[in-house]
Amino acid sequence: MSTPTATRKPAGRRADPGTVKRIFGYVFQYPSQVCLVVVCILISAAAQAGSALFLQTLIDTYILPLIGTPDPAWAPLVQALMLMGCLYGAGVLATWLFNFLLVGVAQGVLKKIRDDMFAHQQSLPIRYFDSHEHGDVMSHYTNDTDTLRQAITQSFPQMFSSIITCFAAFLSMLWLSVPLTGFVVLFTVMLLMVVRGILTRSGRFFMGQQASLGTVNAFVEESVNGQKVIKVFNHEQATQEAFDERNEELFGAASAANTYGNITMPVVLNMGFLLYVLLAVIGGAAGIAGWPNLSLSGTGTFTLGTIVSFLTLSRSFTNPIGQVSQQANMVLMAVAGASRIFRLLDEPAEDDDGTVTLVRVELGDDGRTMTPVDHETGHWAWQRAQDDDGTQSLAAAQGLSPRAAEVAAAARESAITSPNGRLTLVRGDVRFTDVTFGYNPDRPVLHDITWFAEPGQKIALVGATGAGKTTVTNLINRFYDVQEGQILYDGISVKNIRKPDLRSSLGVVLQDVNLFTGTVMDNIRYGKLNATDEECIAAARLTNADGFIRMLPKGYQTMLGGDGSGLSQGQSQLISIARAAVADPPAMILDEATSSIDTHTEEVVQAGMDNLMKGRTVFVIAHRLSTVRNSDVIMVLDHGRIIERGSHEELIAQQGTYFQLYTGVSELD
Repeated sequence: MSTPTATRKPAGRRADPGTVKRIFGYVFQYPSQVCLVVVCILISAAAQAGSALFLQTLIDTYILPLIGTPDPAWAPLVQALMLMGCLYGAGVLATWLFNFLLVGVAQGVLKKIRDDMFAHQQSLPIRYFDSHEHGDVMSHYTNDTDTLRQAITQSFPQMFSSIITCFAAFLSMLWLSVPLTGFVVLFTVMLLMVVRGILTRSGRFFMGQQASLGTVNAFVEESVNGQKVIKVFNHEQATQEAFDERNEELFGAASAANTYGNITMPVVLNMGFLLYVLLAVIGGAAGIAGWPNLSLSGTGTFTLGTIVSFLTLSRSFTNPIGQVSQQANMVLMAVAGASRIFRLLDEPAEDDDGTVTLVRVELGDDGRTMTPVDHETGHWAWQRAQDDDGTQSLAAAQGLSPRAAEVAAAARESAITSPNGRLTLVRGDVRFTDVTFGYNPDRPVLHDITWFAEPGQKIALVGATGAGKTTVTNLINRFYDVQEGQILYDGISVKNIRKPDLRSSLGVVLQDVNLFTGTVMDNIRYGKLNATDEECIAAARLTNADGFIRMLPKGYQTMLGGDGSGLSQGQSQLISIARAAVADPPAMILDEATSSIDTHTEEVVQAGMDNLMKGRTVFVIAHRLSTVRNSDVIMVLDHGRIIERGSHEELIAQQGTYFQLYTGVSELD
């Protein structure tokens, strides 16, 4: 099977520019909630700064005058305390409200991001999934979105609140004392230099942590899926060592990131304590000595209320710096996760410049007049766009070799097209003309392939692993596009056909069966979502699946797991064949559909497939050459080239490569 495989990529260490802006682009999709959150944060910060400032008035105006008074009047003090309590109450209510609102905003943002990721994922080409580890893709939906949730609900609002609180405290300190505020600013500059050094080191480690986490998840997912193989070959120890290597890398990145992240707050707190002590000493000395004090409120001397209030404000000024630096680490991790999410969203979607669509038509008595219909019966036809006169395929055919040009001309001559040239009957005529292709353009897998499949023929592709058999079917489906040459489907280049319509015309049965969580009926209906129960049952009968399905505990309503647990491989394969049958496609691709089941089960499955193949053009890839004996044409591929073609009898008579493979003189692998 010549397809690219997912490879382990080096972890990214830098977040992409513009990531924060894109995060807020999602957040601001909730403008009213965000505005209310900002208002609540402002109220909370104002309440905190106002209550600290009120301490000066409380001490100097209400408490100190009562000291030594024989008959103190408590009413003014009680009123002042009640006012202070109202300030604190407003702050608490505002804090609760903005945290409550943020939960809804965060969950809404994450839902939108997951919706966007999954929708975009459906538009990505097969090449993306062939080259990216599936566990790493899953990590975008779990770890990366979780870090983003924490940032939206905690880090971003906490940082904004801290900045507002810090600014409010700064203005309040200027209101109390300009000289002491200048001392605090000088000390804070030194503090910020220390914090900046810590954050600079931690940022790259948080990016590495998210990337390493995705790698670990990918390896775990791969190991769980391959657990039977691991045990069969006694690779538990080797797998453990490989996991330990990746986990050690995650440990190193996470340890370094969190070490720097966890020391930030203690550093800021301890420096804040040092500032508090210095201010207490300086303020106390200034108050005792009666030094003059300059402030925005006027000039005077340092009072006890001024010093106490200023000390409280200094904590309100430095603590937010610690909170900002602490949350900065969470923001760095969230930005790292969001950067990975946006890289997925920025992956280019699958190109589709086709204009030809698949429609149902009623065929006139002359066999050429076609009338599009909106019901499910009738014939399939290709419908060109209004501006498509059929010359695109002719232009693409220029420059082909004489043999390929002859094949292309024959395809167009045999096509049944309506008198106006817009509709072409789907007959399953598939032709390759001078096709060269490589998953890596520098290393071609197919070399100048030219061959044709006439309507209703059964074409078998055989050859050693890596010969290019599956690649041929990938190109027919346009999972990949050819680099040179063209593929014609009923005389139309497949590049001109819309990919969804092209794939709707091709039923595919793979060696590895993919069943989905749901009932048996749901899994059969997957081939045609609007199929009725009767159509699904008819498809099961056609493919010999009805008998065993009715033996299941709940028949067609039996629930299946995503891995088809409870069913044998043959039973799972029969369901997948029924799924293809209910779609009623004009052509079929059977990719190693019976290679992993026993001979007896193969006979049942083969009978089901024979029923399905009647009247259709079929491409069969098989290692068991006994399954291709009745093919109309057998093509032997070797290193991307067709080396033999003909019927079973013709190839046996030639006594070439096919003869040697069939008689066991040489082996496919």
